[in-house]
Amino acid sequence: MHQRGSFVSPLLSGVFCQCRSEEYQGSDPGGGGRTLGSATSISEHRHDESCDSPHHCPVCGGPEQEHRLKVLFQILDVNGDGGICVNDLTIGLKKLGVHCTEHELKKIVKAGDKDLDGQLDFEEFVHYLRDHEKKLRLVFKSLDKKNDGRIDSQEIMQSLRDLGVHISEEQAEKILKSMDKNGTMTIDWNEWRDYHLLHPADNIPEIILYWKHSTIFDVGESMLVPDEFTAEEKKTGMLWRHLVAGGGAGAVSRTCTAPLDRLKVLMQVHASRSNSMGIAGGFTQMIREGGLRSLWRGNGINVLKIAPESAIKFMAYEQIKRLIGSNQETLGILERLVSGSLAGAIAQSSIYPMEVLKTRLALGRTGQYSGMKVCAKHIFKKEGLKAFYKGYIPNMLGIIPYAGIDLAVYETLKNSWLQRFATDSADPGVFVLLACGTMSSTCGQLASYPLALVRTRMQAQAATQEGSPQMTMTGLFRHIVRTEGAIGLYRGLAPNFMKVIPAVSISYVVYENLKITLGVQSR
Repeated sequence: MHQRGSFVSPLLSGVFCQCRSEEYQGSDPGGGGRTLGSATSISEHRHDESCDSPHHCPVCGGPEQEHRLKVLFQILDVNGDGGICVNDLTIGLKKLGVHCTEHELKKIVKAGDKDLDGQLDFEEFVHYLRDHEKKLRLVFKSLDKKNDGRIDSQEIMQSLRDLGVHISEEQAEKILKSMDKNGTMTIDWNEWRDYHLLHPADNIPEIILYWKHSTIFDVGESMLVPDEFTAEEKKTGMLWRHLVAGGGAGAVSRTCTAPLDRLKVLMQVHASRSNSMGIAGGFTQMIREGGLRSLWRGNGINVLKIAPESAIKFMAYEQIKRLIGSNQETLGILERLVSGSLAGAIAQSSIYPMEVLKTRLALGRTGQYSGMKVCAKHIFKKEGLKAFYKGYIPNMLGIIPYAGIDLAVYETLKNSWLQRFATDSADPGVFVLLACGTMSSTCGQLASYPLALVRTRMQAQAATQEGSPQMTMTGLFRHIVRTEGAIGLYRGLAPNFMKVIPAVSISYVVYENLKITLGVQSR
C-alpha cells in the first residue's frame, strides 16, 4: 500500500503526537493512539490556514489532537465541502504518497459513514481513525511476543505458526521490510501504525480467531450465520477441524438437553388453555408414559442431522460469498446476514425431512415407531412425499429474524467489549464469550419463536389430527390467536429458554476439549 522511499512515513507518522507514542514505546505499544493528529510537517505547512490560535501539547509543545486531525481532514477534503468521499480520498491520499485500490477506499468510507450519506464528515473521520487504530493496537500486541514494543522476524514466524501457516525466515524478513522505515529489521508501534493507518481492515484476523460464535454454541437450532474463518485456517484445513469439533460439541449438547427439547415440542403441540401443561407435569407425563428412556425420544435424528447441515451450510455460505462478488477474507454485517440466511435456507431445505421425522418421533407414543426408518416409511405410506415438507414455509421465514437478530446482538456486544475492554488482546475470555453467545441466541429465538411453533404444529398435524383438514400457516396463526390469544404463540418457551445456558456451556466445554484432541491451534 505504501511506496518505500516516498514521503509517506513522515506525513502519516505525524497523525499521532510522537512524544506520546515514544513515551509508551516498549511498555504499551498502543499508547500513541491516545493522541491522534496529523503530521507535524503538515501542521507547520498549513498552520496559519487551519487554526487561528492552536492549543499546544503539554509534552512536546506541538498542536493538540483536534487541531492535528483538522489539518489532515482538510488535506483529504479535496473539494472543501466538509466531507471526505471516495474521490477525495483518491486524490488526497495520492498527494500524501499513499496508494489504495478503489475497493479499499470504498471500505474506508463505508466503515466510518454512520449517517449513510456516502462521505465522512469530521466527526465520522475521527471516529473511524480511533476505532481502526485500536484494532491495529490489538494485533500489534498479539504479535509482540516478547512484549518489548517491537516485532521481529521470529515473532512474525511464531504468530503465523499459531495460525497453522509456516513461512521461512527470509519470507518473514520480506514482510518486515515492507513496513520497516529505519532499516533496523524490527517494527515498532509507530511503523506498524503508520503503515496500516489508512488500510481498511474491518475484521482483523486476530478478532476472527477469538470471536467464533455459531461454530461453538449449539442451542438446538441451526439457523445462525456461519462464522468467519481466516484465510490461513481455510488453507491449512483447520477450518474443517473447527467444524468437526463444533459438530461433536453440538451432538453432546443436544443429547444432554434432549429432555427439555422434547418437552418443548410436546408443549408447542398439545398445550392450550384447556390443557395446561407445566414443566413438572410434562416430565411426569413423559416418564409415566414411556419411562426415563422416553425423555430422549427423537434425539437420535436430531444429532444425526448436525453433520450434513453444518457441511452444506458452510459450503453454500462460501459459494454465495463468491457469487455476491466478495473476494475479501470477511464480509460486512449486512453481506454476512444475506449470505448466511441464504446458506441456512439451502441447508435447511436439504435436511428438512429429518426435521419432520424428529418432530414425529418426539410426539410418538411408546412402541408406535421402532426407529427412524419405520417412522419415515409410515409417513410416506400414509401421507406421501409432501408430508416431509410440512411447515417448510414458516421454517424458512424464521431464518431471517433468528439469524439477523442473533448476528446484530452478537456483533453489538462484541464491538462494545472490544471498544471498552480490549487493551491487550482481542481474547474476550470464557465468561464474556458465553454471555454474548447466550444473549444473542436468546434474542434470536424470542423473535422467531411464533414461526417455530407454527412450523412444529404443521409438522405434527397428521399425527395429532388424523382425518381432520390440514391447516395452512396463516390459518394456524389465526386459529392460535383466536383460541389462545397471543400467548399461545409462545407455548413451550420456558423449557426452550431453560436449555439455552446448559446447551451453550456444554457445547463450549466439549468444543474446547475436542479442539485439543484434533490438534486445532489455540492462542
